[in-house]
Amino acid sequence: MKHINKLVLVALAATMFNCSQDFENPVEDFQVTKGNADFTKYIALGNSLTSGYRDNALYRSGQENSYPNIIAGQMKAAGGGEFKIPYMPNDVGGFNNASFGGLFPGKLELKIVGGALTPVATAPGAALDNVAAAGPYQNMGVPGAKSYHLLAPGYGSQAGIAAGTANPYFFRFSNSATTSVVSQAADQKPTFYSLWIGNNDVLGYATGGGVGLDHNETGNVAAATYASGDISNVAVVKNSIAGIAAAMKAGGAKGGVIANIPSVTAIPYFTTVPATPISGLTDVQVTALMSAQAYGKYNAGLGQAKAAGLLSDAEYQQRLIKFTAGTAVNGAVILDKDLTNLAALGLPNYRQTTSKDLIVLTALSLLRQGVGTQTPLEDKYVLTAKETAKAEAAVIKYNAAIAEIATANNLALVDAYTEMKKLSSVSGIKYYGQTYTTTFVSGGAFSLDGVHLTGSGYAIVANMFIDAINRKYQSTLRHVYPGNYPGIAIP
Repeated sequence: MKHINKLVLVALAATMFNCSQDFENPVEDFQVTKGNADFTKYIALGNSLTSGYRDNALYRSGQENSYPNIIAGQMKAAGGGEFKIPYMPNDVGGFNNASFGGLFPGKLELKIVGGALTPVATAPGAALDNVAAAGPYQNMGVPGAKSYHLLAPGYGSQAGIAAGTANPYFFRFSNSATTSVVSQAADQKPTFYSLWIGNNDVLGYATGGGVGLDHNETGNVAAATYASGDISNVAVVKNSIAGIAAAMKAGGAKGGVIANIPSVTAIPYFTTVPATPISGLTDVQVTALMSAQAYGKYNAGLGQAKAAGLLSDAEYQQRLIKFTAGTAVNGAVILDKDLTNLAALGLPNYRQTTSKDLIVLTALSLLRQGVGTQTPLEDKYVLTAKETAKAEAAVIKYNAAIAEIATANNLALVDAYTEMKKLSSVSGIKYYGQTYTTTFVSGGAFSLDGVHLTGSGYAIVANMFIDAINRKYQSTLRHVYPGNYPGIAIP
């Protein structure tokens, strides 16, 4: 069965051109000062966003354009010191160690596949290495880390990587098999730090289509039992972040800046694929799909379940499968675990997507192959309205906790939630004639994985941090111009 999917993946390359020629006077003519802050030893803590991860990999040029490295560059004019990064050994990323099971490919690049520009993963660039001897390092962003991971002893143990108790990215610069990210940071006696953590405590649930557990519902605060796709309990996140702040203060930090969590679903990973993506069906295809041997049989079974009082009329209408030929758009057939279980009648939990559903970016290739019509999309490829609400509720709880911690520790606070909402709006964020949005590829801010930022996007984030630092500490760190940082390379 074939259908035509009219998704527009990539805008014209011209939309990605740098407009730095319009940026003749990028900063105001004023003296840079540190205010009440001490930038002598700045350390950045966080996850993949802090490390400079982009295009689904960590690679050298991405690290060079990480927001902490950009901030550190601006701090140098105000007494900032050395800022070392545990650079990957190449500009490809990934690890080719067989023990990792192929989970670490190289970066995504745009390639022409079947006449269309498509993100394609490259082969891993090298084996996992350890560069601790050249440290210590001040960018301590660890891709994949959740809030509680930064406090976990042994999170950089090579022996724990295969077991899932350690992280290869921390192993690369960990100076001990028993240390934690935070203790290694505090040992450097920082004077100032940035912290952006907690995103992964909910993001894995969202990107996994809501298959995991919400531990704000279960009440489970035993983080060691959490799966990668679970939502962390807010008490775990709050206690972890408070513990990180306390450790950095004990290590000597006299100031710092902490960012809250953006809405995890307002990113291209969830907004690129239309909620009703099936179009261009022929009359013959629709007849086959709605036959007694296909969804016609399913619909008849729903009618029997309704007549027996097993379904409300509202759910019956929700679950009916209907396809229309021609230019009409149709919802994709999906499995929805939250529907009434009718397995006893031999009926699966099928329905079609509506405007309230979010189909993830990785489902695109499946939709092109006919999945969503004759076969359903698996639950992991769709975030339903109910699941989106759980993710958003967690973010709101986390952000309330982060605000409390910022106040209690006298830290500058970056309202990334509000700022990223601006970026995801139609008007986006504008710098000297260049508009940045969350639109996939052409928006300029997000990389090819739809989750992490481009160099331009990280520059925008750096400016958010700089604004918060300047407000809190009366410093005058300068903005950077995002157009001077790399976007997506168009072949």
